[in-house]
Amino acid sequence: MNLPKVKFTAAGDMLIQRVISTEYEGFQAVSDYIRKGDARFFNFESIIYRDGIWGNQFNGGSFHNSDIRTLDIAAEYGFNMMSFANNHTFDWGYGGLISTLDALKGTKFVHTGVGMNLDEAAAPAYLDTPNARVALISMTASMVNDAAMAGKQSRRVIGRPGVNGLRLQEKMEVTPEQFRVLQEIADTSGINDSVKISRAEGYTSLKKDDTVELGRKMKFFCGDKTHYHTTLHKKDMERLEKAIYEAKSQADYILVSIHAHQTSGNSKENPAEFLVEFAHRCIDMGAHAVLGHGPHLLRPLEIYNNRPIFYSLGDFMLHNESVTFAPEDMYEKYGLTSDDPLCEIYRKRSRDYTVGLLTDHKMMESVIPYFEMEDGRLTHLELFPIELGFGEPRYRLGNPRFCPDKGIIERLAEISAPYGTEVTIDERGIGIVKLP
Repeated sequence: MNLPKVKFTAAGDMLIQRVISTEYEGFQAVSDYIRKGDARFFNFESIIYRDGIWGNQFNGGSFHNSDIRTLDIAAEYGFNMMSFANNHTFDWGYGGLISTLDALKGTKFVHTGVGMNLDEAAAPAYLDTPNARVALISMTASMVNDAAMAGKQSRRVIGRPGVNGLRLQEKMEVTPEQFRVLQEIADTSGINDSVKISRAEGYTSLKKDDTVELGRKMKFFCGDKTHYHTTLHKKDMERLEKAIYEAKSQADYILVSIHAHQTSGNSKENPAEFLVEFAHRCIDMGAHAVLGHGPHLLRPLEIYNNRPIFYSLGDFMLHNESVTFAPEDMYEKYGLTSDDPLCEIYRKRSRDYTVGLLTDHKMMESVIPYFEMEDGRLTHLELFPIELGFGEPRYRLGNPRFCPDKGIIERLAEISAPYGTEVTIDERGIGIVKLP
C-alpha cells in the first residue's frame, strides 16, 4: 500500500511563562511557516498551574508554571500536536501534572507521553489530517527522579500518574588497575554494608555480574579503558516497540518525541551515545521521524534510512527567568527566603547574570524544520532559522522570530556533517537538506 504525501513542521521546547501578545513583530512569519505542515509538533516545557497545588520536593531547574492561556497562544502559532513529558512535568507534583492534563481536555491538541497511568502515558495519540493519519509517541529520558515515572495498574490497584520515561542503566568501564583500587575501596570503606544487609533480607536483588559497586548508584566493570556507558532500559524499549507496533496498525506515519538532556563528551551539542542508539532503533522499529529536544540548543540532524532524526530542535520559546513565584525550597537552595524578591534567585543562580542559558546566544537560536514524506520516505526537508531576542531585557526576550543572518544554519550544518548530512542555504535564508 502506498502511503499518501504528508507535510510536517516541528519545534523544540516551548518554555512559556508569560502570556505574550501574538501581535509582536515577527509572530506572523513564524506562525505562517508552522502552518505549512499538516502535523505540527512542539514540546510544552511547563505545566498549567492552578491555585491550591504545591511544589514538588524536586524540580527540573526551576518551578515552571504557566497560565492556561498559554495553550491558546500555542494554538495561535498553529501547533496541533504536543508533549509535556520532560524534566518539568513534575515540578508541581501530581497536582501540576493532573492540572495540565485537565487543561488539555479543553483544547484540540493531540498529546501523549504523560498520563494517569503508564499504559495511558505510553500509548500513541493520533491526528487525522486531510490526507493521512499521524501517530505521536512521546518519552523522556530526563526526569527529576524516578518518582516522575508513571506506574502500571495491576489487577487490584490503579496505576500512578506520571511520564512515559526512558530509564538508563549506567556503568563505568575502568582499567584492571583502577578496578583493583575500587574493589579495595569498596571492601575497606563499608560503603556497601547496607546494600549487603538489604540483599540478605531479600529487599535488594542479588548481584549477578562481576562488577564493583560503590553504594547503590554506580557499577564499575573491568575493561580496556576508562569510559562511562549508558544502556537503554530493556522494559522501556519493549514498551516503546509495542507502541510503535500498535501505531502501525492505526496510522500512516509515526513520530517519536524524546526529551533528553544527556551529553556525550564535554559539549552539550553532542547527543549521548544512548540517544543515537535510541533514535536508530525507533526508525528500525517503524517510526518515520524522531523529534528530540531538551538541552536548550541545537544538536545534529541525521538522515537515517531516509528518515529524519533531530537530536535536538533547541528552544522555540525561552522565558527561563520569567517565573513569577516559587516554593520556599527554591529560595532556600540559594540562601534566600520568600521574603526576598524572586529575581534574587536568578541573580544568584546566574552569578549576577554572567552565566546561564540567557547569556549564551546558542541557547536562543534554533530551527523549525518543514519536511514532506510520501510512501514512507522523506522527499523534502528544509530548516527555518529562528532567534529568541538574545541581548534583550530578560522580561522581554524569549519569543521566536525568523532570523536568516546569524549563522544558525551554518552552525547546524557544521555539527551535522559528521552524521553525513549536507545543508545548503537558499535565497530566502532557509536551509535545504540534501537527501540521499
